[in-house]
Amino acid sequence: MSARDKLRLGTRGSDLARTQSGTVAAALERLGLRVDLTIIKTSGDQNTTSAFASIGPQGVFVREIEQALVERRIELAVHSFKDLPTKSPPELTIGAVPARVDPADLLLVRRAALAGAGDDWLPLKAGARVGTASARRRAWLAHFRPDLVVEPLRGNVPTRVRRLEEGTFDAIVLAAAGVERLQAEQRLGSALADVAVLRLDPERFVPAPAQGALAIQCRRDDARVLAALASIDDAPSRAAVTAERDALARAEGGCDVAFGAYCEVVGGQHELVAMLERGGAVHAARVAGAEVGTLGAAVWAQLDAAVRR
Repeated sequence: MSARDKLRLGTRGSDLARTQSGTVAAALERLGLRVDLTIIKTSGDQNTTSAFASIGPQGVFVREIEQALVERRIELAVHSFKDLPTKSPPELTIGAVPARVDPADLLLVRRAALAGAGDDWLPLKAGARVGTASARRRAWLAHFRPDLVVEPLRGNVPTRVRRLEEGTFDAIVLAAAGVERLQAEQRLGSALADVAVLRLDPERFVPAPAQGALAIQCRRDDARVLAALASIDDAPSRAAVTAERDALARAEGGCDVAFGAYCEVVGGQHELVAMLERGGAVHAARVAGAEVGTLGAAVWAQLDAAVRR
């Protein structure tokens, strides 16, 4: 690809999306390429009050961007990988998965709502009001702390943090990756100064599949873009999220399905833990193996058997 060629990179317009896309653009520009960000508003961005399930099918944050790729209005797109449906248009592929950042969830708590000393797991006072729009997070909170009052909260990360600061909620749950990326760009300012930020163990409070990872999508027939993206692909990150999303596909997951999966390397082999809520009960499973391609099926077999019992 000529250094004079300009790549149009599609992205959502939120602070977080532009920060994520900016890091990818910078990496490509260091290779001598020219990249322009193209802001595309998605269905999920246009409706910030409804629950995810009421907006439409899975992919509310990516459909319009994928369509722009198919129609050749952009050359590549950067997504939070957890937002991508398990099935995309056949013309498209994931050209790169950059190195993943922390996949865990964070519990942000107003200090007045913290529980007393000695409670180090979801240390919230009894009956605390927690904001989240995620079906998975709602299910995990209800499972671990049925006394909590969990209510819907949507909007970009700064908006959700502001609702916490204003006292609308005692606590909120956010992806660590989003907070980390915004803090790196100093886009949260001093918003977290009076808030306790607690990392939730991803092996226990299992995150969304591919949380913390970016997916750089392009057209399958665009050899020049695929060649450029190969240099920023991180093989271990791609392997982990592939296992997680394979399990998700078997769970027929979507934005409003309570399912989590987390894969990591332990002792030279991959371990995949997954959690699923069905019928008010939460089930967990763990598998390990050297062949990452087999883990999704293995962990789903355990979960499916647990649900059927």
